Amino acid sequence: MSLNALYVDFNSYFASVEQQLLPALRGKPIGVLAVMAETTCCIAASYEAKAFGIKTGTLVSEARKLCPDMIFVEARPSIYVEFHHKLIDIVESCTHVEKVLSIDEMVCKLTGSQQVPKNALKLAAKIKHKINAQFDYIRCSIGIAPNTFLAKVASNMQKPDGCVVIASHELPQRLYGLKLRDLNGIGKQMEARLNRYKITTVEQLYAANRQQLQTAWGSIEGERMYDKLRGLEPYYVKNTRSSLGHSHVMPPEQRNEAGVKAVLHRLLQKACMRMRSYDLLTSRISVKIKFRNTPSWQMESAVSPTDNTLRLIEALETFMHHYPRSKAEPYAVGVSFSGLMTVNEVARDLFQIEPLENEKKLNKAIDTLNLKFGKNTIYFGGAHEALKDAPMRIAFNHIPDLAVEGDGTHDI
Repeated sequence: MSLNALYVDFNSYFASVEQQLLPALRGKPIGVLAVMAETTCCIAASYEAKAFGIKTGTLVSEARKLCPDMIFVEARPSIYVEFHHKLIDIVESCTHVEKVLSIDEMVCKLTGSQQVPKNALKLAAKIKHKINAQFDYIRCSIGIAPNTFLAKVASNMQKPDGCVVIASHELPQRLYGLKLRDLNGIGKQMEARLNRYKITTVEQLYAANRQQLQTAWGSIEGERMYDKLRGLEPYYVKNTRSSLGHSHVMPPEQRNEAGVKAVLHRLLQKACMRMRSYDLLTSRISVKIKFRNTPSWQMESAVSPTDNTLRLIEALETFMHHYPRSKAEPYAVGVSFSGLMTVNEVARDLFQIEPLENEKKLNKAIDTLNLKFGKNTIYFGGAHEALKDAPMRIAFNHIPDLAVEGDGTHDI
């Protein structure tokens, strides 16, 4: 079995970009925050901070206890996206990027002579050298293996700035020193589930047959894990996007009913523009509000398939009539659309053709003006008090389109 995949994983990506741009931060414990608030948590940490036990999800207060000299900076998502595209270009100049997996991870398919171990290692060294020549403080770990899964595992085996090869003749013994949680796709809950099936080590996981893993996972993912551990590339059916949305941790001054309403309007308008950029319609809208020391509140409703902001604002306003009348402090909100479909999948009411055309023209005009002159050039009034809130965010499986989602407020 050949070496087919080269996996590039950028180390402490958000923090490294900040240290690249701001030399004064280099060599120091850095925590990147979505918002500058004592009640939030780190969304990234530099390796200097990780040495103190600080990681993604560590609360600001806890980070200060672990490292009194901790420095916190506010995330700049649009910059991270721009660096992401520059780094893709660098890797692409060395070999083709087969698939971008997240803002800081990509996989390249090895072909021909690249599949020879010494040549694969030379390619990895070339990628590292070219990155370092342009960005001297951004490092990556590279994994090389028969498939994407094992290449990802290999990239995690030597951090930061490592390069590890897992060859087919080393399987499965090379994996036995790893813990179950070292394997991508096995988190805390999955580990507990596997433990209930008497699988507590990677060796036991490898020894299980397809049916046992299918039962343990409760889905076809178990069978895929069986193949991935053996260096095979499982087949995935590409599904149409099923949902999209935006969430936001509220700044202290917005943690009240009026602030919640304004931020939800802002999130909804952002999500509508993004949905239209995909040429999709939603048939279900939901909102969620998290309260401190009180259970979260959520409402959802089916809607006639639409991408029209005004129609979805009506649904949001209906939800807000049911806003919980408690004194608990709201600290995070979210809006999501699901049941997404294309216009060709929708049966239209013939008697509504003209209003729908007018709505379409209005939305197109709003999107065009905002794309040309900047976000919030035109917006619906409900979002007026939250125009500076809910900036662009980066999720693991979604890299924002700067033209559609960027706020145009950063400097490099």
